[in-house]
Amino acid sequence: MGRDVAETWPEAMDLWKQAERISGLALREIYWDGDAQAMSSTRALQPALTVVNVTLWAKAREKISPLLAAGHSLGEWSALAAAGVLSATEVLEAVSLRGRLMEEAAAARPGAMAAVLKLPLEAVCAIVDTVAQDTGAVVRIANYNTPQQHVVSGERTAVEAVCALVKERKGRSVMLPVSGPFHTPLLAEAAAEFARYLERLSWREPAFPVVLNTTGAAAHTAAAIFPAMQEQMTASVHWYQGIGAMADLGARSFVEIGPKGVLSRMVGQIIDDPEVRSACISTLDQLAAWEEA
Repeated sequence: MGRDVAETWPEAMDLWKQAERISGLALREIYWDGDAQAMSSTRALQPALTVVNVTLWAKAREKISPLLAAGHSLGEWSALAAAGVLSATEVLEAVSLRGRLMEEAAAARPGAMAAVLKLPLEAVCAIVDTVAQDTGAVVRIANYNTPQQHVVSGERTAVEAVCALVKERKGRSVMLPVSGPFHTPLLAEAAAEFARYLERLSWREPAFPVVLNTTGAAAHTAAAIFPAMQEQMTASVHWYQGIGAMADLGARSFVEIGPKGVLSRMVGQIIDDPEVRSACISTLDQLAAWEEA
């Protein structure tokens, strides 16, 4: 992950080393040599994935002029770096702390997350409300990924109860390989500590608008972005609302910077427009292919 860029571009290698110093983790050993157990740690994943995103963007920005930026959950921090709201170093420091706090919160109060598929939002909301009322447990929609894919998060028993009702309603659910009830109030203590840390950073005006997870709307100023990032850890990710907002503002080419291409594939499930183009750039070869297309 990110190795091809780092081995051909000294600045990228320097950023990996910086991320290791900040996080106190051997990130290259974990992600380049394949330590599967360590890879699953959110404490390691957050700075490592951010390095990949930021270094790829440093190359891509030579050829791509964004109208807007957005990032899904952790990726929103990379979007802030791309827009110049925070420096790459500031973002790496923030996500390293974020990853540690989230991992500690999950250990102290474990939970679960599950993707719910093939049911409309109204049905998912009704199921979540029923389980929350019947059990008194914390459970909510954490991610609005596409109109047919929502992620629920909360206490494990409540998430499992949601999955059981989803099956009864002829939908499908998939438990996610995470141990924390992310994007719920169960992380309130960690979020409060993180919010206090963010107050110490220098928030600059964005070079282009950033579409926020918390609202699904474009933010044009640092004053609008800062409070949203303080709330991000416990707030839901309004992803398909945000992609829709980007399209409404004129976006027709959506470029995902980072591995796997999950988000770029979602674009076609969110926007029904033959003129909309989406792609994922996770390697230098893919960047070259995008430039030639």
